[in-house]
Amino acid sequence: MNLVEKDSQYLWHPYTQHKTAALPIAIKRGEGALLWDENNKEYIDAIASWWVNPFGHSNKFIADAIYKQLTTLEHVLFGGFTHEPAVVLAEKLIEILPKNQQKIFFSDNGSTAVEVAIKVALQYFFNRGETRTTIIAFENAFHGDTFAAMAASGISFYTQAFQGMFIDVVRIPVPVKGQEQQSFDALKEVIKNKKCAGFIFEPLVQGAAGMVMYEPTALDELIKICQENNVLTIADEVMTGFGKTGKTFAMDYAKQKPDMMCLSKALTGGTIPMAITTFTQEIFEAFYDDDINKALFHGHTFTANPTGCAAALASLELLQTNEMQLNIARVNESHLKFQKQLVNHPKVTTTRVLGVIFALEIKTDTDASYYGSLRNKLYDFFIENGVILRPVGNIVYILPPYIMTNEQLQKVYQVVENALETV
Repeated sequence: MNLVEKDSQYLWHPYTQHKTAALPIAIKRGEGALLWDENNKEYIDAIASWWVNPFGHSNKFIADAIYKQLTTLEHVLFGGFTHEPAVVLAEKLIEILPKNQQKIFFSDNGSTAVEVAIKVALQYFFNRGETRTTIIAFENAFHGDTFAAMAASGISFYTQAFQGMFIDVVRIPVPVKGQEQQSFDALKEVIKNKKCAGFIFEPLVQGAAGMVMYEPTALDELIKICQENNVLTIADEVMTGFGKTGKTFAMDYAKQKPDMMCLSKALTGGTIPMAITTFTQEIFEAFYDDDINKALFHGHTFTANPTGCAAALASLELLQTNEMQLNIARVNESHLKFQKQLVNHPKVTTTRVLGVIFALEIKTDTDASYYGSLRNKLYDFFIENGVILRPVGNIVYILPPYIMTNEQLQKVYQVVENALETV
């Protein structure tokens, strides 16, 4: 049997209906923004493999840091122990995070980073003798697949099998342009009528919803409303963090700062699974007590894995280089030029750009379902033409590695334009 046949015999893939899905593509190697399959066909990875590889595949700088750490200390339990890579990474992150973030908690992936934040929000009030059991989230949010993260997510087909089993979550409209006041009013109404512990949001960009964007001023107002009512705020920067919006964090655009932040994906440059949830000192102190029961009883076997920390430190170093910042600006400028090309395209409803994120919405006669026929036709067209893009219904987005060349970007744009004429 070849690789794909063995895969079909043994493996269960994410977000896949195996009875109807095409067979997976067997990737053999990657370098920079490129991947090659077992038949040596070349693909441009225009979504950085689910937004995790900003510095490209097989990055030697990160690989060398991982190798060095592996031959020094690959892993040690973090319960009752510590190590230099974790401490140094925490120091580096505190330097670049919003100033109110003072404590770092490690976990394994974006979902668990969110899970930790929601548990902390609920226990924070429990530890203070208050009963607050409601979490507020945006409509069509996506925060992950573990139970609390899934409860906070608003894309129904991810959660419909589990309705009635979740914590209490109330959704409010996203404050997109022209609908800001509806969002503000809805937040005030929820806080008035429910005992709310926290508000979780994807700052400025809702990724899985199709790169839906809103303004920092609107987010500032929502956070202020929460602060006035002692509702904790959680910025889910799993997708937006580490340069994707043009700044290190999307929250860097806002004046108000969250109580917690969730980080993962690009944290280790796409190499080793790792996540971080950050907190204010005030939140930490609500768990700091002589009473053992007020501790945060949450942990993961690979918490603060030294090798993952080494990868994250190398990734941070790369991100902060002048060359990488220029790359981010170059990709953004290229996106903006492409946006101008499409502004009057008869098949395009809207386009939007923030940092290295580009999205366009294709005109359709009917509602385009998330995994519907239009999406599948677009996906197949892109793959056939050697470009990896994963449309969301009728929305096509590009979120490339920062190191993607101008020539590669132009090919991606051309394939997208060809798709508009063909599919």
